[in-house]
Amino acid sequence: MDDGAIIELFFARSEQAVSELSGKYGAACLQVAGHILNNRQDSEECVNDAYLAVWNTIPPQRPNPLLSYVCRIVRNLALKKYHANTAQKRNSIYDAALEEIADCIPSSVSVEEEVEAKELAGYINRFLATLERENRILFVRRYWHADSIEELALLFHTSKHNISVRLSRLRKSLKNYLTKEDVSI
Repeated sequence: MDDGAIIELFFARSEQAVSELSGKYGAACLQVAGHILNNRQDSEECVNDAYLAVWNTIPPQRPNPLLSYVCRIVRNLALKKYHANTAQKRNSIYDAALEEIADCIPSSVSVEEEVEAKELAGYINRFLATLERENRILFVRRYWHADSIEELALLFHTSKHNISVRLSRLRKSLKNYLTKEDVSI
C-alpha cells in the first residue's frame, strides 16, 4: 500500500492504518530504535509508542514522506528512553557515534542556544548538500541512524578501517565548514 493510502486510512480513523504502517515501515522503525537503545523490548515499546503518536497527529498532519515522519518520531522517543535508561551508565554504540561528532558540534544547554541549534541544523544540512551522495548517506547513517562501523562497512562493501577513515575526514570537513561559517565550536 502506498503512503497516500495509509495516510487516508489514518484520516478515516481506520485501525487498519496502524497495521499497514507497521507492515510497511515496522522493520525500519525497529532498526532506528534498536541502534539507539540496543534492547529489543525497549525498541518495540518505542515503535508502538510512535504508532500511537502517528495516530494522534494524523490528522491534521499529512506527512510527506511518511517514512521520515515516522522514523523521526521513533528516534525522538528512543532518545528519550535512552536518556532515561542511561542516566548513570553508557550505551557503547550510540555514545561512540555521539563522541565522534561531539568535537564538531557545540552542545545546547540553554534556551538561547536552542535557536543556535536550529541554525546549526541549517548549516549541517547545507554541509550535507556539498557532499557526494555516498558520503552524505554514510554521514546520516552514522550520526542520525547510529549505524555501527561494522554495519556501515557491510553496507558500503568496504573495510571497517576505510569507514573509520572516511568518517574522520567527514567530521574534519564538517568542522572546517562550520568554522568558515563562523559557528563557534
